[in-house]
Amino acid sequence: MQKPPALNDTREQITHLDKELLGLLAKRRALSLDVARSKEVDVRPIRDTQREKELLERLVHQGREQGLDAHYVISLYQSIIEDSVLNQQAYLHTKANPETQKTRYTVAYLGARGSYSYLAANRYCERRQVEMQDLGCPNFDDIITAVESGHADYGFLPIENTSSGSINEVYDVLQHTSLSIVGETTIEVGHCMLASSGSSVDNITTLYAHPQPISQCSRYLSQYPHIKLEYCSSSAEAMQKVIDSGSSNVAAIGSAEGGALYGLSAIDKDLANQKINQSRFIVVARKAVDVPSQLPAKTTLIMATGHKPGALVEALLVLKEHNLNMSKLESRPIPGTPWEEMFYLDIDGNLATDNVQQAINELERQTRFIKVLGCYPCETVKPTQLSQSQLLIEPDSSKAASNQLGHNPKYAKSFKDKDTVVQLGMMQIGGAALNTIKHLDYTDNNTEVATQAREAKEAGFEAIVLNNADLISNEQQVSDCVKQINLAGLACILPVEHSVELPVAAKLSDGLLLQGKSMFDAELLNAAGALSTPVLIDRHNNASLEQWLNSADVILNQGNQQIGLVDSGIRGLNEAQKLSLDLSSLIEVKQLTHLPVLVNLTQTATVETVEQQARAIKQLGLNGVMLDRQQDQPQLLQRVLAS
Repeated sequence: MQKPPALNDTREQITHLDKELLGLLAKRRALSLDVARSKEVDVRPIRDTQREKELLERLVHQGREQGLDAHYVISLYQSIIEDSVLNQQAYLHTKANPETQKTRYTVAYLGARGSYSYLAANRYCERRQVEMQDLGCPNFDDIITAVESGHADYGFLPIENTSSGSINEVYDVLQHTSLSIVGETTIEVGHCMLASSGSSVDNITTLYAHPQPISQCSRYLSQYPHIKLEYCSSSAEAMQKVIDSGSSNVAAIGSAEGGALYGLSAIDKDLANQKINQSRFIVVARKAVDVPSQLPAKTTLIMATGHKPGALVEALLVLKEHNLNMSKLESRPIPGTPWEEMFYLDIDGNLATDNVQQAINELERQTRFIKVLGCYPCETVKPTQLSQSQLLIEPDSSKAASNQLGHNPKYAKSFKDKDTVVQLGMMQIGGAALNTIKHLDYTDNNTEVATQAREAKEAGFEAIVLNNADLISNEQQVSDCVKQINLAGLACILPVEHSVELPVAAKLSDGLLLQGKSMFDAELLNAAGALSTPVLIDRHNNASLEQWLNSADVILNQGNQQIGLVDSGIRGLNEAQKLSLDLSSLIEVKQLTHLPVLVNLTQTATVETVEQQARAIKQLGLNGVMLDRQQDQPQLLQRVLAS
C-alpha cells in the first residue's frame, strides 16, 4: 500500500490553492465591474439570464468532467453571480446619482460598533468602496433625527428578520418622517454567546441581549432556565456590559465579528431557532435617488384603504392589472383610529416606469391615503435555475408525462368553468368558506395525540397534517394516531415523498400531501393519479406556476380529479432558508385554475405576522390556510374568519 503524503504537505498545497482561488475571484470581480462600465454606456439590463443559464450549463458539464457534483457547481456559481450582480448594481446606482459620490459617508445606526446594524452599514459602504464615519444611536427615533438634521448622510433601520418577523417599531417611525428609502441590504445573523476568554456556558448566570436576539434564540435559551436575561438597547451595549462587569459568569448574545471588536470569545455558536437567520435593513436619506432603468428596483408604499369589504383586495388587483409583483405586505394600526390599519407594500418595480406610475395613480383614486416611501435597487437576487433536462437528471417518464399534456390542460378554467370541490373526510375544500388545517408532528403517544386533536378542533381547525410519520415501519402506530384524529372530528392528511408510501398513506388517511420536491417525481404523480384519495400538491419553493400546475395535470390525466394546490412560499438566493408569500402569483393561479388553492403559512409567517397573512389569504378569496402549533394563538381563527 502506497504511503500517503505527509499531512502538512497536503495542507500547504491546499493553502496555496486557496490563495490562488481568492486571487482569481478578485480578478473576476474586477472584470464584472468592467461589464458594468460597458452597460453604463450601452444601456442594457444588469442581468442576462439566458447567458447565466448557458454559463451554468457549460460549467455543470465541465465540472462533471472534473468529478464535481452538478449541485455543488451550481451553488458555488450562484453565489459568484449574486456577488457580481450586486457589485454592478452598486456601481451603476452610484453613477446615476453623482451627488452621492463621496469618499466618506456618515451613517447613523442602532447601537455602537459591533452591533448587527453596524455590520450591515459597514457592508453597504464596503460594497460602494467608501469610508464609513459611524454614528451610533440609542433608538430608531434618534437615527431618523440624525439624518433629518443633516448630522448623518444615511440611516440604517432593521426592517425584518427571518426568525422573528417584521420589526414594528421601524414601520411606525416611517409613518412620520419625510426621509426616503434609498437602499436595502441583507446580512447573515450568526448569534453567538460571547464572554470573556476562559468562560464556559455552564458557568453563565446573566445574559445581556437586545430583545430581538432573545426572541430569535428562544429555543436555545429554554435549555438554560437558570440564566437571568437582561435586555439592552443593542447587541453592542450588551457586549459592553460584559466588559464592564469583569465577570466570567456574564455573557452577551452577538456576532463573533462584533465580539472580536470587544475582545470577547464565542463560547457557543448557532443559537438561533432557524439554521439560517438573516436580517434585512433599509437605508434612509434626506433625498430620494434615481434608479437606472436597467437595475431591478423595489418601490415601497404606505396606504390606507377605504371603509368597505374587499377594499384591500381591490387595491392588490390594481397591481396585478399592471403586471406588478408585491413582495411584501405589512399592516400597522393608525394612531388615534382604533381598528383601522395602514398597509406597507413592497412592489417589484421602478417608480420611473409607466406601469408603476399608472398603478399608483389608480391607487390614489381608490385609497384614503397613499405615500411613496422610496424607490431603490432590489438586493434580492433570484437564482438562475437550470431545468431538469439541462441537469441531465430528468427521468424519461417525466418527459413522457409532459408530452401527454394537451393545449387545454385539465387544471385550466377553460377546461372546467366550475370550481372543483375536494371532499377530504368531512371537510370540503373549494367552497366559499376558508378551510383551516393544522400541522402536527407524529407521536406514538395516543393520549397526547387525542389531546392535541381535541384542542385543534376546539380552536376551529378542520383537519390535521400529520408530519414525520414512518408509514412503512410503523403502519399500525400511525393507524392508531389517525383514528384519534378522526375521533376528534378532524380529517387527517399524510405527507408522502416516495411511491412506496402511497398505498399505506391512501389506506390510512383522508387525503395525501405531496411535498414540494415530489412535484417533479413523475412516477409518484402518475401513481397518485391512479388513486381515488384526494391529493394536495405542495409547490416546490423554486418551481414556476407552470411547473406546479403541470404536476397537477399529470395526476388529473391519470383519473384522480380530487386535486388541490398548496403554496408554501418562494425562496430568494440571498435568503437561503427564508420563504415568503408571493401574493401576486397566488392571485394569478386562482385566475388560471378551477382547483382549490391553499396556503401553508408554517414557513412564511411568524407568530407576529400569521394573523395578518391569514387575513390577506381570506381577502384574496383563496380556499384555506395551514398553520403549525407555534402559530396557533387563542381566538386567532375566529378573528380571521370573522374579518
